[in-house]
Amino acid sequence: MAREIVLDTETTGLSHKDGHRIIEIACVEVDEAMPTGRHFHVYIDPERQIDPEAERVHGISNAFLEGKPKFADVEIVDEFLKFVGDATLVAHNAGFDRGFINAELERCGLAALPESRWVDTLSMAQKKFPGMYNSLDALCKRFKISLAARDKHGALIDASLLASVYLELQGGRERSLDLAQVSSRAAAGDAAKAAYGARPRPLADRITAAEREAHVAFLSAELKDKAVWLKYEAVVVVEGEA
Repeated sequence: MAREIVLDTETTGLSHKDGHRIIEIACVEVDEAMPTGRHFHVYIDPERQIDPEAERVHGISNAFLEGKPKFADVEIVDEFLKFVGDATLVAHNAGFDRGFINAELERCGLAALPESRWVDTLSMAQKKFPGMYNSLDALCKRFKISLAARDKHGALIDASLLASVYLELQGGRERSLDLAQVSSRAAAGDAAKAAYGARPRPLADRITAAEREAHVAFLSAELKDKAVWLKYEAVVVVEGEA
């Protein structure tokens, strides 16, 4: 599986078409369906006021964003695009985040991130749990993913939670365990080959001719013609002579 970026944004309001802007963006890198520990996270001066309703959701104030870099600054747009690279982008209700990010890129005179690059975990959840409530909170509770670290909505914590939800939507902890077990078995097999070499086929004889003769003599004396072993011994001797 290719490298993927799970991302989330916080904004000044609900619609980029009404001129609302991104104030926080977070990206969590995922490889083979597992977070790698690498992330990108920034707060942004939106160059406009935050709607009171939006502030109640994410808790980010206009005062907090004073002096923060703008999206068009190199430290934001260039570093964001560098971190994302050509990876698949994963978001919950991806159309929302895609619309805001592409609106910001358009303001910078840059190409939009096409819809074909995006995976929408909300759509995945709706297919897996039709007719159920599929918000990020609901999915975390359904998959028993802890929300203890989450007070208000924040892009970094939400992206981290979404990375765990995304794993569950793809098959869950069992899938990640399978990947780990396959990896471990492969590594163990390689180590054994390196230490002992290929196993010979057939295996070399482990007893001497004298030991074999003594064993046959013992069976003949003690068990006589009732010794089942003598039948197999005879086959071995005949095959050896052949």
